[in-house]
Amino acid sequence: MPLERTFSIIKPDATRRNLTGEINAVIENNGFAIVGQRRIHMSRAQAEGFYRDHKDQDFFQALVDYMVSEPVVVQVLEGEDAIKRYRALMGPTDATKAGPDTLRGRFALSMRENSVHGSDSPANAQREIGYFFSEVEILPCTPEKP
Repeated sequence: MPLERTFSIIKPDATRRNLTGEINAVIENNGFAIVGQRRIHMSRAQAEGFYRDHKDQDFFQALVDYMVSEPVVVQVLEGEDAIKRYRALMGPTDATKAGPDTLRGRFALSMRENSVHGSDSPANAQREIGYFFSEVEILPCTPEKP
């Protein structure tokens, strides 16, 4: 199966609790390569643009407020069937329904403070990666030599 890329955010609740390293270890231990990564403090304009598809939802302003409240870590992950596999590793948005072997089951504080974001489709992965990264900032995974 060919390698695929997906986008990930380690959200404010997780960076505030200094969980970036633990979350990255889980990601890498599950077969993903982190091929792009940057810690940023998202601006309001960036958050509103990133979540523009939710602009008409009741939760939009609270989501934007949350995402600009603390630094986040934006990432490009690479691996086989990365989008589907990372969604499974994250677990359900509602952390009370997430198993203990998922990122949200292990690290989330609530439905809103659910520690991680991941792309839900190839089209969104491409859009989300391009929103925060240029192609020259992404270093392809180099397979191990036998």
